[in-house]
Amino acid sequence: MMREFLVILVAIQVCVSGAFVAPALVPKDAVKRMVLGSSSAASSATTTTTTTGPPATSSIFDALIPVSCSDEVKMERIKSQILQLGAALDRGQSYNPTSGDYYASTMEVAKSKIEELIALSGTSKVPTNLESIAGEWELVLTTVKHGIFRSSPFFLAVQEAFGYAEEKEAFGEDKATLFFKLHELQTCSWGASKIGRVAQRIDPEEKYLYSEFDTSIFSLTVIPILGWFKLLPTFGGCVVTASKCDMAEGGKLEMEVDYTTSQPVQGLQGLGEWIWSVQVPVGVIWKLLPWNKGRKATCAVTIPYVDQDFRIAQDKDGDLFVYTRPVVPRELNIKGRNPK
Repeated sequence: MMREFLVILVAIQVCVSGAFVAPALVPKDAVKRMVLGSSSAASSATTTTTTTGPPATSSIFDALIPVSCSDEVKMERIKSQILQLGAALDRGQSYNPTSGDYYASTMEVAKSKIEELIALSGTSKVPTNLESIAGEWELVLTTVKHGIFRSSPFFLAVQEAFGYAEEKEAFGEDKATLFFKLHELQTCSWGASKIGRVAQRIDPEEKYLYSEFDTSIFSLTVIPILGWFKLLPTFGGCVVTASKCDMAEGGKLEMEVDYTTSQPVQGLQGLGEWIWSVQVPVGVIWKLLPWNKGRKATCAVTIPYVDQDFRIAQDKDGDLFVYTRPVVPRELNIKGRNPK
């Protein structure tokens, strides 16, 4: 009886510690030895009766440890590794195929870890409604090429739109990929523009997704070789794209871009107070563009995994976006919406 009690006690301890301590999985045999060793004195003191067949400890241990907490502990460990890889890869920006193949192997490992987490969770972490993914999320890692800002529904809609083109390729390259490559070259060359915080906010009551990314212009400008002081002031802000959204079957998050606006970032100079009140009706303009042929600015991603502090999205090309709850939350205060 004492032995069974100790096994249950250790099982509970492993499960609880796995959720709050650094996720290192204790080998099953090691825990068995600890339990058997701890209980041997009590067993010999109470009885010397021997039994045939496998010890009861084995079946109790196997029933409790793997089923109750082994997968959860593994998932917590993988999540920690993904966060570490996100930091090492600067959220995915360090690997840029335009510049070269360095960090390509690290990015492959990051992608495999994300896929491992999804596979391990099965369908148990797939959301069924907007409430499951409600609130504020910050991007910590993406496998997408040519700009982490591509998590925005606006750029996802651009990606979708290229799928309707009669010619899918240009200069031997996928048109959407080429577009994002050229966009990155034009906006980021010579340090002209830098991307800061990238986040999303889902409001299930309004059925709106607010995508945010901070951008700073002329962060580092100097005369080459001769200069040691900034030539131009740094300015910028937070670009906000508001999209209607709804959750379809299988964790498919469907979006339609409505408008784009901006809000100030503390410590970052803007172009002027007037800029924060400008609201561009992207959804209306989109349908008027001749190449869109009246289509709406729609896009979709799949959410194969979400828990209380971790969310993964996958676009139509298979690229992955990993979000976590922010350590430093930020209010969304834009024209036409009350901050919550």
